[in-house]
Amino acid sequence: MNVSKVISTISEKTKNGITEVYLVACGGSLVDMYPSKYFLESEAKKIVTGLYTANEFIHARPKRLNKDSVVIVCSHGGNTPESVGAAKTAKEQGAHTIGLTHNKEADLLKYSDFPFLYEWGADSDVKNNPMAIILELSVEILKNAEGYDHYEAFHNGMGKINGIIEEGKKLVAPRAKVFADKYRAEELFYILTSGASYGHAYGFAICSLMEMQWLNAAPIHSGEYFHGPFEVTDKETPFILMMNEGRTRALDERALSFLQKYAEKVEVVDAKELGISTIADEVVEFFNPVLFYSILCVYREALADVRNHPLETRRYMGKVAY
Repeated sequence: MNVSKVISTISEKTKNGITEVYLVACGGSLVDMYPSKYFLESEAKKIVTGLYTANEFIHARPKRLNKDSVVIVCSHGGNTPESVGAAKTAKEQGAHTIGLTHNKEADLLKYSDFPFLYEWGADSDVKNNPMAIILELSVEILKNAEGYDHYEAFHNGMGKINGIIEEGKKLVAPRAKVFADKYRAEELFYILTSGASYGHAYGFAICSLMEMQWLNAAPIHSGEYFHGPFEVTDKETPFILMMNEGRTRALDERALSFLQKYAEKVEVVDAKELGISTIADEVVEFFNPVLFYSILCVYREALADVRNHPLETRRYMGKVAY
């Protein structure tokens, strides 16, 4: 599917242009949508944006949902009942549905006006992965509906990000092994970051650590750290801080200064150090989470290896009724 053509086709079918964008998914797929929520809420002047976990979208459907709305639904396997149901709900309300999945036989495709089959795996270019595709769709929607001054800079950034990631993974590989060896016996981690990356702090906590490693974890927004959470800071508790490049970096730097003074178990993953600054200042913040996802995968793989707990191990998911 051609992103520009899809959005142009949808716009032509609307009465007032695209007025709402709803980003709907579960778990890791929902995490992939957070950068687009942040982008649209930051850059759009008129478009209304909503980020929903799929079952809530079904049970607490937004009243604004209408024939000028675009609903983007993502499900890796394409058969998650809540996500399929959300796409069905959107279609029943006359909204335009875009479905993303890795499965060409997915039930989600039955309710997707415009299907995207994305690439997945270690050898895929990140621009063909769901987070980047959804972000590109959001940029195209904004350009079509309102115009976007940094459209070219965004696409230049999309052309650079895969190379930045590949070099970054090489840089952090030895650090990730040291991290895993050091923290192999820990049972609780706090994950801090800000801006477009906050969704990945949430995702790394609930998916990489809780789901895949059976470890307790919680995300903390760097801006909220000083409004309650910093009271648990001590020299025994591990913190992972993802430092963004862009407008919210100051929030991460403030958290780092405090952690350096009062904590000892702190792992810093800095997008600037990893080379993201080659992307234009006007759009670089939107690429931080694309980078962090791939870089933190190196960390979780190292942790899984040293703990002898494969990332695919589950005790409930897909094994019991829920």
